[in-house]
Amino acid sequence: MNALGVIGGILQCLLVIGGAPLLIGMMRQVRARLEGRAGAGIGQPWRDLRKLLRKESIAPHGTGEVFRVAPLLLVSTTAVVALVAPFVTTASAVSPVADLFAVVALLALGTVALALAGLDTGTAFGGMGASREMTIIALVEPTLLVSIFALSVRVGSTDLGAIVTSALHDPARVISPVSLLAAVALGVVIIAETGRLPVDNPSTHLELTMVHEAMTLEFAGRDLALVEWASAMRLTVFLGLLANLFVPWGIATSAAPLALLVGVAAFVAKVALLGGLLAVGEVFAAKLRLFRVPELLAGSFLLALLAVAASFFLAQPH
Repeated sequence: MNALGVIGGILQCLLVIGGAPLLIGMMRQVRARLEGRAGAGIGQPWRDLRKLLRKESIAPHGTGEVFRVAPLLLVSTTAVVALVAPFVTTASAVSPVADLFAVVALLALGTVALALAGLDTGTAFGGMGASREMTIIALVEPTLLVSIFALSVRVGSTDLGAIVTSALHDPARVISPVSLLAAVALGVVIIAETGRLPVDNPSTHLELTMVHEAMTLEFAGRDLALVEWASAMRLTVFLGLLANLFVPWGIATSAAPLALLVGVAAFVAKVALLGGLLAVGEVFAAKLRLFRVPELLAGSFLLALLAVAASFFLAQPH
């Protein structure tokens, strides 16, 4: 732990917590404009959260502590990742937690907690959504691990900060076959993990097609606000990882005020750009049938394996 890691961790945690609803609002506004609608404005998600936070949390009859703890666990695990991942600075506030396997485990823990909450309700839709989510996460998590591990082979470390620092010192790696294959695989993982089209539709109201939304139907008031807030934070975290692992320029390597300001601006710009591109893609994409989703995720896993193979090949002395 050093001053750069602590300052950067606090800044990026505040950015993710405060900016995640604005990212969702911006993406909705982009979609609305492309679909010929005026849209509710970028600040609408914050207004929705404020309204929900004022309401009482109501738990369905028969639910236990799993249902009550799940929203807090989902928010806390995402906040920890936002604190330690290399978003604004290359240094981490808690270096051991900035490891690839620790970060993936934290993100998976939040997903599992939400799935267990969906099962705890005992409803048909909650169980259906949890079952579908576990099917997706079983295919997504290996791809997430392998795609980022491909970048760590030549670095010799699974520390995310070390991977980003290595890319800063060797910009040619950004356009290498390893990076391109891993970036595509990670992009598909982000779409599936965050419930975006074509894997899931975050704005759907058709119960039989829901995945993420089916698990949150029984939440209300403050609990629902935490779940929605955490979902926005997870999207921001995943887009931040995609941006800085493959395009790390602008990230701060010192605690100088100007460097930190540039790091904050670069992070906001890259995440906003990726969010806008994702929103544009969703306008022209249709939701896949549930039975076609494993084919898409299996393809992304194959790309991640190819990235690892190429990384080991390039790491060998010639």
